[in-house]
Amino acid sequence: MENCSLDQWYDPAKKFEWKGHSIRYKEHQAEDETLLLIHGFPTASYDWCKIWKPLTERFSLIAPDMIGFGYSDKPYNFPYSIMKQANMILDLLSNKGVTSFHILAHDYGDTVAQEILARTNYDPKFDVKTVCLLNGGIFPEAHHPILIQKLLMSPIGFILSRMLNQRKFENSFSKVFGTNTKLNKEELAIYWKLVSRNNGHKIAHKIIKYMRERVVNRERWVGALQHYPNKLGLINGPEDPISGKVMVARFREIISSENIWLLDGIGHYPQVEAPNATLDSFFEFLK
Repeated sequence: MENCSLDQWYDPAKKFEWKGHSIRYKEHQAEDETLLLIHGFPTASYDWCKIWKPLTERFSLIAPDMIGFGYSDKPYNFPYSIMKQANMILDLLSNKGVTSFHILAHDYGDTVAQEILARTNYDPKFDVKTVCLLNGGIFPEAHHPILIQKLLMSPIGFILSRMLNQRKFENSFSKVFGTNTKLNKEELAIYWKLVSRNNGHKIAHKIIKYMRERVVNRERWVGALQHYPNKLGLINGPEDPISGKVMVARFREIISSENIWLLDGIGHYPQVEAPNATLDSFFEFLK
């Protein structure tokens, strides 16, 4: 499956003005049902580039760069939170007139999806038809952050954000990929451009507070999955050191043992490391 350049991905992207900030989002309009794609930390909607075209054959698509990420605005003094990201996405959907949609989410996006469900499970205004989650910290007790994440969460996190450079980012980022599916130098450079665009790396310590939010809001967000009335699935790269096998075991224990796909040898980014297997799993889930 072909890669795409940042220009190929973002040149056709659209803008949504939200609370005085510019949000970039990718869109494919068709007569089909809508699929909302929610990316993870610290990347952007570009994560979906390898599976975008096959998805267009089945869905209308909306994939925003959340505020603080990718090509969207990255204000330093913004009160970053999962709640704010959910607000933005639901406002974007409302602006597009979308009230019925599927969700495919990853990492940080899983938690945003959980907050969306916490609201829409009891709101007849929205119909979330299915939800499929990729690797992410959906249960804080089964989440194992790597060292750089722990340091960003610490009192010296703001110092680390200022000192973050391409070499340090690439070394840490590579650790979450599978042994045989790591990004090459050119791909790593693309992700650094996404993260560092408009000094985005300097707000990493602000955004990563979502890990604390997951603990505080655990009952709300785990409960949102437990009370979700429609079809829920999990596609997981078990070689992921952050949210791999342990997360899957917890999912089986308190959510469901059904609709789980494990992609052998794959790490934290299934849609990037194994796009074909991710698509096959997702389409099987939809059946």
